[in-house]
Parts: sequence; C-alpha cells; structure tokens
Amino acid sequence: MPDTSPLILIVDDVPANIQVLAEALRGEYRVKVATNGATALAIANASESRPDLILLDVMMPEMDGYEVCHKLKSTPSTQNIPVIFVTAKGDVIDEERGLQAGAVDYIIKPFHLAIVKARVSNHISLKIKTDMLETLALIDGLTGVPNRRRLDEALNNEWKRGMREQQSLAIIMSDIDFFKAYNDHYGHGAGDQCLKAVAKALFNTLNRPSDMMARYGGEEFIAVLPHTDLQGAMQMAERWRQSIEELQIPHECSAVAHHVTISLGCAAMIPSNNLTPQMLLKQADQMLYRAKKNGRNRVGSSLT
Repeated sequence: MPDTSPLILIVDDVPANIQVLAEALRGEYRVKVATNGATALAIANASESRPDLILLDVMMPEMDGYEVCHKLKSTPSTQNIPVIFVTAKGDVIDEERGLQAGAVDYIIKPFHLAIVKARVSNHISLKIKTDMLETLALIDGLTGVPNRRRLDEALNNEWKRGMREQQSLAIIMSDIDFFKAYNDHYGHGAGDQCLKAVAKALFNTLNRPSDMMARYGGEEFIAVLPHTDLQGAMQMAERWRQSIEELQIPHECSAVAHHVTISLGCAAMIPSNNLTPQMLLKQADQMLYRAKKNGRNRVGSSLT
C-alpha cells in the first residue's frame, strides 16, 4: 500500500542541514527536499503530492525564505500549508518578520532535534485536524456526498480549466419526482432514507475520477462532468435515471410510476470570457424544467 504518512518539505541551500533534519524526521514522515526557493515552490504546487508542512530556511540565494513564504501564502493552492522557519537569523525583528510573513513557528539554529520534532508533531497534528474540519464542511451531513459549497468550488475550478484547455464542460441537474408527496405520505424519516439511497446510486454511477456530484439542495443533485459534450452528458443522465429506477423504492403517490424516479436536465458549453458557470447552471435548470413539463422520469436537453 502507498505510504500515506504526512509529507514534509525541507528547504535549505546547505545539504548538511537538510541531511540532519531529513534523517531525524524520516522515521515518522515522508520527506522531500529542495535547495532553493524555485524548486520548493514547484514541489509545493504539485497537486498530486502537496506537503503537509514546510521547514524553510531564510538565507538562500536568489529567493530568500521570506519571499518563498510570501508566494506560498498568496497562492490559493498552497496558502494553507503551514511553514516553520528554521534559520540562523535569531534577532527578534527577524522572527517578527517571519511570523508576519505567515509562518506558524520560528526555530533558531543551532536547534535541538528533539524540540524540532516536537514542534513538527504539534503542527502536523493541527494540520490534520484542520483538514478534517475542512473536509466535513464540504460534505452534506445527510447523504455523505459533496455539498453545495463543494459544488461551487468544483464548478469554478473546472470552468477555469475548461477555458484554458478549450474543452466542453457539462452539467446534469436532477430532481426526485414528487418528493414532497413522498415525504407527506411516508414521513420525513423515510424521506431521509430515500435521499441517502438516491445519492448513493447516483454517486456509484460516476466512473471517472474527474467527475463529481453534489447535493444541490433538498431533493436536487448535480453532476459536474469535465471534458464532456452534451451527448455524453445525456448518456450519463440516462444512466442516472436508470440507476434510480432499478432501486424500485415504492412511491404510491407518484403520478408517473409506482416507485421513486428522477427527472434530469443536461447542458454543456465550452467556457469562455463571454460565458459564466451560472449560465451553464441556468441552462441545465431550464432543461430540467423541460423534462418535468414533458412528463417527468426523463432527460431533458436542447436536443430533446
């Protein structure tokens, strides 16, 4: 199994300093090293393996530690990585500058390894707890799928990526048919169980790591599908529709079937400066309305 222990990036232009810190930390953590600021920033921005903590020297050629820290803290993807300065600059004014730059701690050389390890452990523990809280803030408490906040983040990120790559981005918007009648007849406890089952089925239907779904609110669920045109979105939406039919959840108060069904709307566009993610959402919502108007338990799009 891959090593999932916290990753620490050590940045120092003196190899001996790196070796001492790396040997002390490798037993408990994964360690990467950099001997200059540019390399450190490149490692920190690598989305597949960002550091959980950075030990950063101040005095380095070309780009000193203060500048590296400033760049880290001004970049959204790296601003939450805790930085500890490890430096020979021991004046109070230097320490103040380091903390004002965004560092969480300041260790003065020569250091005691036991103290460094204790401080690293404390900040790693805090980082793990912070990450857990952030993750929980992006998850719908009832269904366990991403929530509206996470959807907004993903849609904005994929919109920017689609604009850079000039690739189509698609949205599927779905709504459980006659869900209010379901709640009124079976009770809100049963309604909650229905929502959980629907969310699980929709989530399990997605087959690409880049695809994501979220609870949009109430009984509405949305999928964001990068690199997908309208035809591809319609195919996925039909799989969504079928996956809910296959659950065969009884719904005596539905006007379209004796079991729970969903209606869906699809939209796709190539992002540009003349368009917005909100326009894509609005178009998908209009197609969902079309599906409902045409009888429900179906997929609506500009092609149908």
